[in-house]
Parts: sequence; structure tokens; C-alpha cells
Amino acid sequence: MLEARMQANTIMEQHRKALENINEQHRAEALRQSETRIKAEITGSRQQLSMAASKAQLELKREFGKTQKRLKKQLFEEVNERLHEYMKTEAYKKLLISYVEKAAKFANGEAMTLYINPSDKDKKEFLEEHTGMSLTVSKEDFTGGVRAVIHERNILIDYAFKGAVEREYDRFAFKGGTGIG
Repeated sequence: MLEARMQANTIMEQHRKALENINEQHRAEALRQSETRIKAEITGSRQQLSMAASKAQLELKREFGKTQKRLKKQLFEEVNERLHEYMKTEAYKKLLISYVEKAAKFANGEAMTLYINPSDKDKKEFLEEHTGMSLTVSKEDFTGGVRAVIHERNILIDYAFKGAVEREYDRFAFKGGTGIG
């Protein structure tokens, strides 16, 4: 009887150890699976967060670009308004005289045609009187300034405001400490 009990106890102990071993393996496998799932969820969440941040940043850049375009347009509208105001001053007349004189000096006696803007046709006689040069009112509006053509050398001397403003518009960029754009 004693021997049978000892054998039964030994078998039960072996069975208990086997069950504990199986339980430990199952627990370890479940822990590995849950850690893998957690890592996958964290990775997925990070990717979603990164995508959302990238999307938001792209939208901010778009809005920033639109705002810059709008402000640039407003700025150059103001530049054109001030330019037209300047064209009503005596300083502008003096500038036109200097442009005509520069063009004449460059031409160095060669035949040339000097053009003034249609909006400056009221200044034609004044300019001719002060420069001694014959001027032609252009058919093309170039905002203001002077253009001269030296036909012999096929040269255009361009002191027109329109081209200068357009070049500045194309080159203009807002600079600042935002780090965007």
C-alpha cells in the first residue's frame, strides 16, 4: 500500500511538474505574443502619427504659400500705386532727363529712337526742351521711364519701370525666421 502511494505520489508529482512546465511555456508564449502585438500597435500608432504630422505640415506649407502669394500681390500693388504717384513729381521729370542723357551718351552720336511712355506724353515737350533730343511717344505702355533703340547696332536701352518691377516681382521672396519655405 505504501509503495503504491509512493508511486502514485511520484506520478502525480511528475504530472504536476509537467503541467507547470506546460503552463510556464504557455505563459511565456502568451507574453511574447502580447509584447509583439504591443510593439506592432506602437509602430502602427507612430506611423499614423507621423503621417498625420506630415499631412498637417504639408497643409501648413500650402497655406503659408497662399498667404505669401497674397501678401506679395498686395505689396506690389502698393509699389505700383507709389510708382504712379512718383511719376507725378518733379523728381520723376529729372529722372527721365537723366535716362535720356544716359541713352544719348551710350549711343555716342549714332541715330536712335527715344521712346517715352504714353502716360508721359504731357512731358514730351518739356523733355525735348531740356535734353535737346527728339522723343517719340510709344504705342506700348511700359509703365514709365524711357526706352531707346539704336538701330545701327540693334540695341534696346531699357530704362522702363514695367520690366524692372516685373523682375523684382519674380525675384522677390519673403525672408524671416519661421523656418518654413
